[in-house]
Amino acid sequence: MLITFEGIDFCGKSTQVELLKTYLLEQNKNVHLIREPGGTELSEKVREILLDKKNNSMVMETEIFLFSASRAQLVREVIRPYLEKGFYVISDRFHDSSTAYQGYGRGLPVDVIMSINSLAIGETIPDITFFIDIPIEVSARRKSKKTHDDLDRIEISDNSFFERVRNGYLQIAKSEKRYRVLDGTQSIDIVSNQIRNEIKKFESDK
Repeated sequence: MLITFEGIDFCGKSTQVELLKTYLLEQNKNVHLIREPGGTELSEKVREILLDKKNNSMVMETEIFLFSASRAQLVREVIRPYLEKGFYVISDRFHDSSTAYQGYGRGLPVDVIMSINSLAIGETIPDITFFIDIPIEVSARRKSKKTHDDLDRIEISDNSFFERVRNGYLQIAKSEKRYRVLDGTQSIDIVSNQIRNEIKKFESDK
């Protein structure tokens, strides 16, 4: 199955991705972990371009096409082959990030973003998506503990941008049955247990 994690920056999803991977391995599952953008040799090169603060002149149209190019390569080179081999593929971000960040966040037409997403991923839709939701103030507080050099081109965006992104995710969650919205202000262990329970429930319903 394809499991994706979404959320605004510093929501704690990457921690939960690793914990879920560990849990599934303990259950003797075959697991492959990927991140977006990235996951292939070509996609990692695109990631460097996208996240480098030196590229602050990048326009939002370029941004969406670069994210989607990286994703298209990842889907065909990695995700589909691993799914066909029976792996649990866990992705730290996927196509919903483009809808939330470039659509709701940047202001590109959401219907256009969704068309681009469709071309990039085809029928490779996540089975379940965990959206780890935190207030903007919490994200800002966690970000304040980092130095400017630690932050990438997206992370240095202002709070109003992340507020739009968060609202975008909440809109997506209303329309997608695969979404599970989790309170990211809870302890790491509580969120992790909730994720495990949702996976067990999904498996039992299959």
